Amino acid sequence: MTNNEKNRKSSGALYKTIWRWHFYAGLIIAPFLVILAVTGAIYLFQPQIEQQLYQDYYEVTPIGERISADQQIATVKEHYPEAVVTSYRPGEAETRSSEVGIQLDGVSYTVFMDPYTGNEIGQLKDSDRIMDKIEKIHGELMIGTTGDRIVELVTCWAIVLIITGLYLWFPRKNKGMAGVLLPRFNKGQKILRRDLHAVPAFWVTAGMLFLIMTGLPWSGFWGSNFQNIVTNTGVGYPPSVWTGSAPESITKTKEIADVPWAAENLDVPKSTIQDYRVLSIDNLLQIAEREGIDPSYTIYIPQTKEGVYTFSSFPAKAEDEVTMHIDQYSGAVLADYRYDNYHFVGKVIAWGITLHKGTQFGLVNQLIGLLICIGIVLTSISGFYLWLKRKPSKKLGAPSAPSAKTMKGFLLILIILGVLFPLVGLSLIVVWLIDWLLIQRIPAMKQFFNA
Repeated sequence: MTNNEKNRKSSGALYKTIWRWHFYAGLIIAPFLVILAVTGAIYLFQPQIEQQLYQDYYEVTPIGERISADQQIATVKEHYPEAVVTSYRPGEAETRSSEVGIQLDGVSYTVFMDPYTGNEIGQLKDSDRIMDKIEKIHGELMIGTTGDRIVELVTCWAIVLIITGLYLWFPRKNKGMAGVLLPRFNKGQKILRRDLHAVPAFWVTAGMLFLIMTGLPWSGFWGSNFQNIVTNTGVGYPPSVWTGSAPESITKTKEIADVPWAAENLDVPKSTIQDYRVLSIDNLLQIAEREGIDPSYTIYIPQTKEGVYTFSSFPAKAEDEVTMHIDQYSGAVLADYRYDNYHFVGKVIAWGITLHKGTQFGLVNQLIGLLICIGIVLTSISGFYLWLKRKPSKKLGAPSAPSAKTMKGFLLILIILGVLFPLVGLSLIVVWLIDWLLIQRIPAMKQFFNA
């Protein structure tokens, strides 16, 4: 056999190997990708959707002076004597209602108040909000930790799908842009079906990879470990956020408040217990104004004598994020953690999150995100349709499996991906065991999977 023949054979085996992995990855995760893309597309427009859904709760007519925050909270306590007040949000505009967060029988509610009349507008159970449900489907398929791991596994495997897809898409002969950057409409249905999958997939690849990498920091396994590494290596938040010798606790900020990603592992300080009275919420509003906190902030109210007030501002733009802990007796600022305090990784993640959610650049950001989501759905559907049209009767239609000796380079890539994304590595071991114990030993399965 000549060197040219050996090279052609090796190249052909590699192509079949990558095609086979692309085939399986696509077939298994495509339904989940569609779910993530659809829910993600809806969630991009959360501000507009919630404004329409809850307009009666959100909008108020400014009339005269505002009722104090403490009076509003006192009214809520009268209406819900068994409830524990957990937070207060003053509202970012003159025409916006204020919100009082309460816990009643272990369930979280938001009570909307008219700050000009002091009257309750209404209350919503937090878990009943439609966008909260969309977020739960997007992040954990509404099945908790198991769903979170499935979503993480799908997003990691989507990276395998992208790498293998780019290899299959890459032109091997100089045929111009047709079939590469543009679909061929005059070459018959077979070629058109291939192009309607491969060409849009190429155009959506960069955006899809961006959404995956900016979504992973929220994942329960990879994201939590990444966050711990970032925090422990000091590239998450610097010690300089402490503004005094505040006594620390073992509590993390994410355990007491909904705060920006970079601040989630920030240690919560303790209030110094003195003979002072606990600050009122109106005092906190004055501190927020003095410290120049973005008006979209929420005040989380301490539930213990040593607890602190926490300001959390999670606005549209990453640069406006603020997390601040306040001594509940003296009003001293114990920790002031803003975007400027983030190290490089923290800033990158903060920008990634606001771009992922479509808030950083407003409507333009939302529309770009929507186009990427539509592209993912169309690519998934076209890939599934392509498989159905090519699939032989009573067979899966997978490309034949070459010898492991001919796929050393590709195996190395899979091992690297398995190390970088442990759930991918674990799933590879499971797939290998299924192949070794079942598919290779049962003739019917071996024939069906073309192994």
